[in-house]
Amino acid sequence: MLRIRTPRRVLAVRGLGVGVLTLTQVQSMNRVGRSSWTKNWLLQRDQFCHMPLLRVIHENNPDDFRNFLRITDPVFHRLLAKLTPYISRQDTCMRQAITPEQRFVATLRYLATGRSLQDLKFSTGISPQALGIIIPETCSAIIQVLQKEYVKKCGES
Repeated sequence: MLRIRTPRRVLAVRGLGVGVLTLTQVQSMNRVGRSSWTKNWLLQRDQFCHMPLLRVIHENNPDDFRNFLRITDPVFHRLLAKLTPYISRQDTCMRQAITPEQRFVATLRYLATGRSLQDLKFSTGISPQALGIIIPETCSAIIQVLQKEYVKKCGES
């Protein structure tokens, strides 16, 4: 089949090519380059989070520990031992996993204070996006672990 090139068709194809090129350039100008995947201070979670403070409070003032987490020390450790298999995560080559203790403490602080995730990130050293996943997962694990002991179904005595 023989195609006849008309000046109108050539101009249309050129115009289409210019339009695509212009659109590509505009899209590349609108992109915001991400400098890093996470904030540097969040990468140093162990240094900036509340866990060192919590350990000092635990050793020196058991009443303050109970007030901070709204749970006694023996109950905290017993519940943490039960929850650990459910809330543990593996380290990756990209970063260290958030420990079960940090996950549990962040959840208890959220439940005890009702603070927003944006506010909680400063004391836990965990991003709000991660907290939005960690807190519901930990609450589900608490329900799953304590359900047989403390939650009775309707009709049971």
